[in-house]
Amino acid sequence: HLSEQLANKSPDVTPFVLSHRAKDMKNRLTFLRKKTNDRHGSNPASKLEKVLKSDNVKSNFLFTSSDGLVVFRSFLRTEFSEENLDFWLACEDFKRIKSLSKMASRAKKIFTEYISIQSCKEVNLDSYTREHIKENMENICADCFDLAQSRIFGLMERDSYPRFLRSDIYLEFTNQKRPGSAADPS
Repeated sequence: HLSEQLANKSPDVTPFVLSHRAKDMKNRLTFLRKKTNDRHGSNPASKLEKVLKSDNVKSNFLFTSSDGLVVFRSFLRTEFSEENLDFWLACEDFKRIKSLSKMASRAKKIFTEYISIQSCKEVNLDSYTREHIKENMENICADCFDLAQSRIFGLMERDSYPRFLRSDIYLEFTNQKRPGSAADPS
């Protein structure tokens, strides 16, 4: 199953782009280990670190490889929430645009595809964030989606990512990557 999913990478995304996106996501997820959360006396960052250490998994591999990103996307697809990752990646690409005309065009596309109510890939945002983006659309700049991107990243961090770490697809993926595992021919 997993090898089929990895073989079916989106043809419009090059391995270089996936690798760059994966490294960027890894950098953004690094704060999971550093962030502290005093709510109810728990620290999700340390819990995640314990899971990764107890699993004896090279946690860096997941987001430094295009395969890791593909596996996470596959998991999100099973939860009908891959639009969150798509939106996050679209925002990352948007920030790298230098031309104002291209930026305006891409901002409208992102808004139509992910922010507009009842759009095909609508992400789950509160009304304040939607209004904030609508205001930003009047004067488009590289950070006009930052608040929404941050909210969606937080949603993935709190909800999808912990479930992903416990999922069969993640466990199958990490077993394939571990030296000496049943899926490893060496």
